[in-house]
Amino acid sequence: MIAAQSELSMRFDADWMSRADDRILEHLSEAGPDTPKKMADSDRVRFSRQHINDRCKTLVEYGLLVHLGNGVYDITRDGEQYLAGELDARDLEAE
Repeated sequence: MIAAQSELSMRFDADWMSRADDRILEHLSEAGPDTPKKMADSDRVRFSRQHINDRCKTLVEYGLLVHLGNGVYDITRDGEQYLAGELDARDLEAE
């Protein structure tokens, strides 16, 4: 438990991020490509499908996710680096 907490504290989130973003990124990192509906149905994400969909679009704008088509999203290398605490999201700019 302590390791997980210290891992989370290493992440540098940005003002544009919401509480759902880390859960979405963690889910996609572990489960692979997925849709907002399936993420909403999972025990890990626990936000509405619409909120997850909105957040996925924002995470795509900042390069942490990629939209694969047909409502399927996947985490990018930058997203993985953010989760590992190797990338400061405050340095990202929307495309």
